[in-house]
Amino acid sequence: MSIFHSSVRLAASATTATATSSLTSSSSSHAVTTALRHSATFATAAAASTMSASTSTPRPRASSPSSSSSSLGSRRSSSPTNMAVDANAYSSSYATTASVGSSRGFASSSSPSSSSSSSYKPVLTTKTINPNVLKTEYAVRGELSNRANKYAQLIADGKAKQEGLPFDSVVTANIGNPQQQPFLAQKPLTFWRQVAALTELPELMDTPGMDKVFPADVQERARLLLEDVGSVGAYSHSKGASVVRKHIAEFIEERDGYPADPELIYLTSGASGGVQLLMQVLIASRDTGIMIPIPQYPLYSATLALYDATPVEYDLNPFDDWSLDVEAMARSIDEARARGTDVRALVIINPGNPTGQCLLEQNIRDLVRMAHDKRIVLLADEVYQANIYQPETRPFVSFKKVVRDFSKSSDAAERRIADEVELVSFHSISKGVSGECGRRGGYFELVNIDAAVEAEVYKMASISLCPSLQGQIGVDMLVKPPREGEPSYDVYRRETEAIHATLLERSEKMAAKFDALPGVEVQPAQGALYLFPRVTLPPRAHDEARKRGKKVDEFYCLEMLDKTGICVVPGSGFGKMPERDTGACFFRTTVLAKETDSFIERYGKFHTEFLETYK
Repeated sequence: MSIFHSSVRLAASATTATATSSLTSSSSSHAVTTALRHSATFATAAAASTMSASTSTPRPRASSPSSSSSSLGSRRSSSPTNMAVDANAYSSSYATTASVGSSRGFASSSSPSSSSSSSYKPVLTTKTINPNVLKTEYAVRGELSNRANKYAQLIADGKAKQEGLPFDSVVTANIGNPQQQPFLAQKPLTFWRQVAALTELPELMDTPGMDKVFPADVQERARLLLEDVGSVGAYSHSKGASVVRKHIAEFIEERDGYPADPELIYLTSGASGGVQLLMQVLIASRDTGIMIPIPQYPLYSATLALYDATPVEYDLNPFDDWSLDVEAMARSIDEARARGTDVRALVIINPGNPTGQCLLEQNIRDLVRMAHDKRIVLLADEVYQANIYQPETRPFVSFKKVVRDFSKSSDAAERRIADEVELVSFHSISKGVSGECGRRGGYFELVNIDAAVEAEVYKMASISLCPSLQGQIGVDMLVKPPREGEPSYDVYRRETEAIHATLLERSEKMAAKFDALPGVEVQPAQGALYLFPRVTLPPRAHDEARKRGKKVDEFYCLEMLDKTGICVVPGSGFGKMPERDTGACFFRTTVLAKETDSFIERYGKFHTEFLETYK
């Protein structure tokens, strides 16, 4: 029994309390129960990389004439909407500051500059490393996040009162990490964790009494996956396990009504890994232009900075459900190309992050036509497709479906669009109702991509050998969940419906409460996991921010953290700069906080007092 006990401890995915509680009191079942209670969990949090900021002036970027409020490169002049950019440039507030001269535990802790006995000069300094790293910024993790982590550690160490913190918990509303403990704490899906446990320790399936713990469909899925991959400790195919890619193709065909080729589907380390891989293939020089929305998820601006490409921005309208203007986007492409920028691709985040908007099908059709007319590759970030809050009026429609639907057109020229528009679509297990961020699972599908280019994509994927096997297994759970009539279906349905209902309730409640506060406006989210309020702040707040060397939205969010323990992200971190003429700025918050009422109360008190202080 001790050998069995030790083996189970090696399993990296624990079965849930639901499954464990179904064990009988027999001696064999009791042994398994004891063992499973000691098994390790798989919900490891994924660490996001943050970069130092450059002190040099960024290279000017191409921009849309309709753009009014962003600043990812050189600043723009006032626009037709008269929403001018704040005087502060897109600066380094969100870059992580390196600990220069720290020993990091090495034998010699003396830095060369402080040692008179050594003339050694470090090879790696901020003057010698890749300069693109210095200008790469990732707002979701940065100054605010670092300060929030410090506060959380003080609280954990029992030093909150000693340090004068006016709160007893930190709410990490800066990142969509649903299973983060203890203040978000979304419950993992039972089916997912049970399959993961069996793929980690297949011997469990041969143990007496296991049928009472693991339903038959769980064991069947685990065996199917193991027949393909052999062991989760082995490399898979560089594109991903063939059985998982086959299931993704079936999922896409069921969703869209059009077949998908498993050989054109790649498993990745989250959707982010796929985005970075495709950008490496797309970007040929610093003159390569990639269109990104403003506001945008900073993965895109960071990746373009790292690969030294040119962002070509297009604005989403905050006063019209964050809609986009396809005609203005087309003009922006023409103008950027006239300036020498080789605009190649267009990033669309649907449903939106940070804005939560959901594109109408007609809007997508117009974008596809424009992409065909301008010869633009579409990069469709669709990771929030399961987070839809207004399904009757704003349902999710995939770009793949819209592209293929052109094959039904009565116009011969339009029918060609279905086979000519180049599209890459991305999906992930980190969002939706699964929230398995730490597993790092995602995929992309190539549509209408030249076969020779696809071979190069495969080569690039092969360099990393393969994505995490447990991430791939998570994708399999995402695209092939239990079906009605199968043993795990009822539990799965109850769990997923409860999570979706909770997210919807929190989103609506937070939007309503925010909108009732003075100076705060917010569009109710149509999808995704966020709200993006617009906050009008008095002139004295802007003055104080300038004195402290901050943009006003950064100042506001830092004050919020210091006073409440709530960690959010300033709008400028997503490229949405403060409005100089109106005094308005933005911030993004998740709708994941478990204690929603407490969150709202804390924020409301802070905001009211902040306005009073700077009125």
